[in-house]
Amino acid sequence: MTDLRIETASPTVEDTARRSDWRTVHNLVVATHHLTPPEVRERAGRHHLEVAYAGDVLVGCSTVRPPTDASATATVIARVLPAHRRRGFGSRLYARGLERAGQYGAAAIETVVLESNQEGLEFALRRGFTEIERYLLPGEAIGYVELRLS
Repeated sequence: MTDLRIETASPTVEDTARRSDWRTVHNLVVATHHLTPPEVRERAGRHHLEVAYAGDVLVGCSTVRPPTDASATATVIARVLPAHRRRGFGSRLYARGLERAGQYGAAAIETVVLESNQEGLEFALRRGFTEIERYLLPGEAIGYVELRLS
C-alpha cells in the first residue's frame, strides 16, 4: 500500500492550502453541495477536518463533527476521490475519525453519505452502519442518507 500522509486542515490564516485541498475533495465527492473557502474555514473551526495524500497526490479528506451538549453522538465522514478508492485510504481515514470521536468522548457514531454515492453507502454498511434517515436539503435534487453505527 502507498504511504498515506494525513494532515489537519485548521481554520488558521496560514492553512489555506490544506483547507483548499479539503474543499476540492468535498466538492468533487459531494458535487451537489459545493462549499466556498469561507464556509470551509468556518467548518474547520467547528469540526476536525483532515486531508489525505498518497505521496504528494491528494486522495481524500475526512470530517469529524464532535458531540454537542444535547447529544453524545459524533459524526465521522471519510471521503476518497473515485480514482483512489478501494486501496484502503477510506478505511484509514475512517479509523482516524473513530479515534478522534473517541477523544471527544462520543458514545455513538453516525455518518452521512450522498444518496447517489453507492460506493460510500456500501463502505458504511460493511462497517456496521444502519440507515436511520434520508433527507433532502432545500434546493438540492439528490438527498443524503444518515447512518448510525450499530
